[in-house]
Amino acid sequence: MADNRVVQGRMVTPAKLAEIVEGESVMDAEGIEDTDRDCPECGGNVISVGYMPSVTAFVTGYKCQDCDWREREE
Repeated sequence: MADNRVVQGRMVTPAKLAEIVEGESVMDAEGIEDTDRDCPECGGNVISVGYMPSVTAFVTGYKCQDCDWREREE
């Protein structure tokens, strides 16, 4: 698994990807992973990142590499 990925033409770190999904800074982020999902909006590749938005929460965020679609799963 690569630490950084290209998302909408920009190279992002796991922490930056988590911030994109969450909409604000996060405490910690795990590595970026490929998923078996296709974007429901454009059919592009979807990647995931696990992160902690706060001390007591762990979230998995999903982001399309080609468009603005994103989703979070607690």
